[in-house]
Amino acid sequence: MDARLNYFASPNPGKALKYLMSAGRALKESPLPDATQELVALRVSQINGCAACIDMHTKEAAAAGEAPVRLNLVAAWREATVFTEAERVALELAEQGTRVADAVGGVSDEVWARAAEHYDEEQLTALVILVSFMNTVNRLNIITQQPAGDYEVGQFH
Repeated sequence: MDARLNYFASPNPGKALKYLMSAGRALKESPLPDATQELVALRVSQINGCAACIDMHTKEAAAAGEAPVRLNLVAAWREATVFTEAERVALELAEQGTRVADAVGGVSDEVWARAAEHYDEEQLTALVILVSFMNTVNRLNIITQQPAGDYEVGQFH
């Protein structure tokens, strides 16, 4: 399968995407735990069906030492016992923030309050930006049918 577009082949769109990707790199430096970032990125990508991002974040998390059982259970995190309470609320916030068009009303006050019990304001800001960033990147990849399976760890960092 070939992608419909090479985003970096044109100067202006390529420049815009370089800025967007630099935002993703900046998130890596935030105080939001790395494991939480990868789990959230993976879950958002699963919901959206972005194979390229699922490929990337699964491999990045595994290379960082994430346990295979946790990666395999992200899609069913509610029934899994391998996630911390903080990770569980981050995954729930990510789901609600991703499914805003599904008439769920966005992130509920209850989920926000629970997230605020586990994350400080800087971490919450990073979490919100990460969910938004992943939704943007997922859409860019899905619209242009970016292929999955060949990602190599560190390729975009």
